[in-house]
Amino acid sequence: MADLLVNIDVDDLEKAIAFYTAGLGLRVSRRLGPDIVELHGASAPVYLTAQPAGTLPAPGSAAPRDYRRHWTPVHLDFVVPELEPAVERARAAGAALEGEVREFAWGRYAVLADPFGHGFCVLQFKGRGYLDFDPHG
Repeated sequence: MADLLVNIDVDDLEKAIAFYTAGLGLRVSRRLGPDIVELHGASAPVYLTAQPAGTLPAPGSAAPRDYRRHWTPVHLDFVVPELEPAVERARAAGAALEGEVREFAWGRYAVLADPFGHGFCVLQFKGRGYLDFDPHG
């Protein structure tokens, strides 16, 4: 099995540090240079990487980096013990709540966007969350 590292491109590193620490409770572990910060406090390390808007993420990429709200099928889910306080902390730090809190058999979640256009969810599990969920009954 491979280790998972989460990398988030941002156009303003200091603003991103402020958001991910105050809004989502992560903490700066170390700086890996002027443009990369490692955050801990999630089940995998999160790296914030300063990348200017308009630059290409890889040679030959069809679309340059754009920090307006965008959609991607890959996103982060932050599992918290209580949903509403976590959502309010994220919003106070600059996140945008997108829609109403939704409820399912396994728990509840809210969809938000960080100040850099990246979507993420905040989840509150019931019991053991997905582990307790039986889709067949």
